[in-house]
Formats: sequence, structure tokens, C-alpha cells
Amino acid sequence: MIERLETGARMSRIVKHNGTIYLCGQVCADATKGITEQTQTMLDKVEALLLQAGSDKEHMLSATIYIKDMSMFAEMNAVWDNWVPQGYAPARACVEASMARDALLVEISVVAAEK
Repeated sequence: MIERLETGARMSRIVKHNGTIYLCGQVCADATKGITEQTQTMLDKVEALLLQAGSDKEHMLSATIYIKDMSMFAEMNAVWDNWVPQGYAPARACVEASMARDALLVEISVVAAEK
């Protein structure tokens, strides 16, 4: 059975299947801010969606991070390192990419297991 939450015409924010949770790409709350705040508010949104879906940061399986410019990699990682519980880092990829809007600096897509 596939469960879709917050489904619109283009995508669902959460899809659950066989105990696995897939989140759509998440971006910051305020694109006028710098990379540190964009990363933090993006991760806050991920955490809220994981809780809504019956999971948490300790159950993340993988994360794909899209960053506008690798020159911001260290600043983004500083926020990430403080956010991920020690010993629970997911498999992760980070790539430089063009963003859907010019002001966006970072986006993430997460897969997690249900608790």
C-alpha cells in the first residue's frame, strides 16, 4: 500500500511505502537569508515532515543535498553536522546544482524508515 500525504497536482510532500518514507525536496523558509539560515530552516522542515510521517532524524536512510555553489559547502556542513544526531548519519550525496529560484542556495531530498 502506498500512502501519500499533502498531495498536490505536481507532487506529494510525503510518500510512505513498505515502512519507507520519501520526502519531496525541501528548501528554506526564507530565501532572502544566507546559506546558514537557509540550511537550518530547510532541515527544520525535514524534521517536522519526518515526525508527521512517523519517523525522525535517527531513522534517515539517505539524503541528497543540492547546493547552488560549492563555495558554501563548509557553511552548509556546519549546520548539517550540528543537526544530525551523532552516530545516525544517513548515506549522503551533495552536488552543485542550479536551483528552481535564483535566491535558493540549498535543497534536500530525504528517505527514511518508519519508527
